[in-house]
Amino acid sequence: MALKKLTIDEKERTMTIVMDLEEPTPSSSGKTLVVASTRGNMQTDAMLDGKPVVIGVNAYIKR
Repeated sequence: MALKKLTIDEKERTMTIVMDLEEPTPSSSGKTLVVASTRGNMQTDAMLDGKPVVIGVNAYIKR
């Protein structure tokens, strides 16, 4: 799992995401190289308005 930490500061209205960087691998289209991904949506332990936050992240570089 690439997601290491997700924190929410409700007062500041910010979210901080910490993820592992991966060895760049081609995306399914081959147009980009994926460097971090949750591999779809995932429920986190972070809460907002009493509900768990679900996140989906893809970080990539263009070829």
